[in-house]
Amino acid sequence: GEGEGEGEGEGGDKVLLDHKTVGQVKPDESFWTIDSKRGVINITLQKSHEGKTWSSVFQGHETLDHQAKESEQRRLLLERFQLEHPGFDFSGAEINGAVPDASTFMGGFSNR
Repeated sequence: GEGEGEGEGEGGDKVLLDHKTVGQVKPDESFWTIDSKRGVINITLQKSHEGKTWSSVFQGHETLDHQAKESEQRRLLLERFQLEHPGFDFSGAEINGAVPDASTFMGGFSNR
């Protein structure tokens, strides 16, 4: 039988994944690769809104718990600081207290 998300596409091609993402992605900057030795498909999605934490990748799927979401927000905020200040090393930085949304904090990501 077919697994969740599988079906038939145009011309009879097998569709392996047919789910809506939680947020918008940049199709031209997203890609997939196949690791035929391990039988794995790796999918890399570039978010349209940098620094925005998604509750999950696909709509209707399991969401991040509060601790995981906060951890991801910390990672995104530090990534943003690193991009905006390339001469500094934020690898050992810690954020204490409530973590702001990296996509909106102090004006959000700089336009590059």
